[in-house]
Amino acid sequence: VPTLLITVGLVSCVDHNPLSPRVPAAKLEKAKTLQAPFGDTRKASPMIVAEGKKLFEGKGSCTHCHGATGKGDGPAASKLRYHPPRDFTNCQWHDTRTDGELFWVIDHGVPGTGMVDHVHDGHLKETEAWKIVAYLRTLCELR
Repeated sequence: VPTLLITVGLVSCVDHNPLSPRVPAAKLEKAKTLQAPFGDTRKASPMIVAEGKKLFEGKGSCTHCHGATGKGDGPAASKLRYHPPRDFTNCQWHDTRTDGELFWVIDHGVPGTGMVDHVHDGHLKETEAWKIVAYLRTLCELR
């Protein structure tokens, strides 16, 4: 029993690094190559970003965990203490993760966390997920 408790404790602490990827290692390289149909999400038009914001706040239900401002402080965040929601205002995280990785997480979810798949389950279309990525890119507070 003590070994089991130690193992569970260690596993639950694995993903507290705010810069760590959420894409499984076996899928990471492919995820990094994915690109939005409208090009670089950091250069998306204001219209695409506005649509992404609307999806983030509404249909995507992202605010429930990530909060209205994307800081990871939504109403459900306190229930996800072992794998807290990302803080999308962290500029270092934005510099570390590719557009494809962000899309992959929305598309597939993250096993073992509260992040569920939104595209594969039919909740969002791929183009909508990419628009959310474009919006997320605007949340870095230092830019």
